Amino acid sequence: MKNITKYIVLSVVALLVSCKQEKETPKVSYDTNAKAKPVAKTDASSIKVADLPINFSGTNILIHPIGDLSIYSREKNVAYDSSSRGESQQSFAVSDNREFEITGYLQNIKFQEIGKDSIKALTDKQILIETATYLKNTADKTKKQFLVYTLADADTNKDGKMDSNDIKTLYISTIQGENFTKLSQDFQELINWNCMESTSRLYFRTIEDINKNGAFDKEDKVHYHYLDLLSKEWKVQEYFPVN
Repeated sequence: MKNITKYIVLSVVALLVSCKQEKETPKVSYDTNAKAKPVAKTDASSIKVADLPINFSGTNILIHPIGDLSIYSREKNVAYDSSSRGESQQSFAVSDNREFEITGYLQNIKFQEIGKDSIKALTDKQILIETATYLKNTADKTKKQFLVYTLADADTNKDGKMDSNDIKTLYISTIQGENFTKLSQDFQELINWNCMESTSRLYFRTIEDINKNGAFDKEDKVHYHYLDLLSKEWKVQEYFPVN
């Protein structure tokens, strides 16, 4: 019994030491000597699909979420084949549509005006969109229709892939997908954002890696910004509520 107890204690200690030694995946790599790995292209087990179009109430635009979907059979890891009769382990959905928000890991979004056949892509750059939010209350008040996006637009940790371990940024566009504009600064991680309908301003916070350790923590600096949604030119202003 003593030997068993001793073994358990040693196992727990070893596990704790192992966990302590594990480092959190950095969101930024500052290694100037190391070459950044090219972001991996879609592998053979993935297919590009579009979800069925989404129309936010009060708009005349159909939104087509686009994503890469990896599909495997239950028996072995093989790419989906249209001739296959077996059941797949996951659905073909690449996004989730809430009331005024689309979520997922999307490579792009395409826009189509109702009644027209042409479809326009949001961007030709490689990005990974996590959320696209329609500012419904702002539209009701000002008749201006905007979409706000949280996404990754660069492989900031240089690991050869663009995912949730890279810096999250903030973008905005019109409901037609036009004037797609980055609001947060490069290498600043988005903390959160909020739209203030009473002032028609979009407020957001970011954090800057001041000590250049590749992570965002209490040693770093928080920045506060706002955007006047009704201004002719979208120009982000920084403000200082804690100074």
